[in-house]
Amino acid sequence: MTEHLQQARDDLEEAATSADSDDVREKIRETTDAFADYVLGDTTPDHALLDERLNTLRQVRKQADGDTETKVDSAIEAVEEYRESIYQD
Repeated sequence: MTEHLQQARDDLEEAATSADSDDVREKIRETTDAFADYVLGDTTPDHALLDERLNTLRQVRKQADGDTETKVDSAIEAVEEYRESIYQD
């Protein structure tokens, strides 16, 4: 399951590198750090936490263009796939 979050993290690292805006780059890096915690740590994100991260990424996608937008979109898809695989109360 965490392979989806790892893929999202990898995509976001590439997106941060290609981002033209410091604001976009900062938002991407904050989200990348959160996914690193999920992948490497003991924190398992729930639906609400993932929704918050997805909302941030959707806002970033609107501000991004080119390769950055493509990588953010790919990360969103990976997180959505992961989200569908976890149990919701």
